Amino acid sequence: MTTRDVCILIPTLNEEDAIAGVIGQFREMGFSDILVIDGNSRDRTRELAEGAGARVVVQSGHGKGQALKEAFDLIETDYIVMIDGDGTYLPAEVCLLLDPVFAGKADHVMGNRFANLQEGALTRLNSAGNRLINFFFRLIYAVPLNDILTGYRAFSRLGVERLDLTMAGFEIETEMTVDSVKKGLVIAEVPITYQSRTTGTKTKLNPLMDGARITATIYRMAKTHNPLFYFGMMGSFFGTAGFILGLYIVREWLSTRTEHLPLTILTAILIIVGFQLFFLGILGDVVASMHREVLREIYRNRKER
Repeated sequence: MTTRDVCILIPTLNEEDAIAGVIGQFREMGFSDILVIDGNSRDRTRELAEGAGARVVVQSGHGKGQALKEAFDLIETDYIVMIDGDGTYLPAEVCLLLDPVFAGKADHVMGNRFANLQEGALTRLNSAGNRLINFFFRLIYAVPLNDILTGYRAFSRLGVERLDLTMAGFEIETEMTVDSVKKGLVIAEVPITYQSRTTGTKTKLNPLMDGARITATIYRMAKTHNPLFYFGMMGSFFGTAGFILGLYIVREWLSTRTEHLPLTILTAILIIVGFQLFFLGILGDVVASMHREVLREIYRNRKER
């Protein structure tokens, strides 16, 4: 495998202060297929990217997720490296991500920013939010990944073709990771450096709004990967509400002999619904496990061919 087999994919939006340097470093290492998918930047990002030797495409829609989906359809190489254009990742570490896919040991390689997080690269709020989201992911999917929101990744062509991506915004990194787990792709995580943004570049991520969307995406996608957790959480909510309401009814009866017939009916309904959701989760987990085994077998046969 050589650099000619790799496409460097860089999504950009107003990155004029960093994009030329990022592209230049990749070209110095021999990468000639560099695709910049631009989200209608209002600065000189596209001009500088073309001047540095990249192929520039303006996305037809909006959002990082939409840009990446559009770019994947344009790429024909066997391997793809995705990297942000803000200068926070080191192009020199690209081999750390490519080696596992070149060796056939992984379909999707993710760079772990927390392995070498430079001082000031993330605010305390962003760092805490990232770690909380990663914990939430590990709890639901039982996969020991430490940085599911990383913007530095490498894929095999077969791996990308198996992903069904629907998210248009910053949730795309989460969806890539979760869908890779669901489809049984071999995922590897390698340590990388994450440094402060190049002076002049600004983050487009809203820690609170985008963090909430990312967390909701993790939970929503658990419906088909871990139904026991998804329905179990809802069942626990209804069951707990019914139990607490039941304690109140019993206390009122014992202390004042007051009957709360409507509340008693509501308590029974809440508890019954809670149990039904829990058992639905158990059944769904059995079906999901069988589905994963079928997908793994199909994928294994495709690789052998």
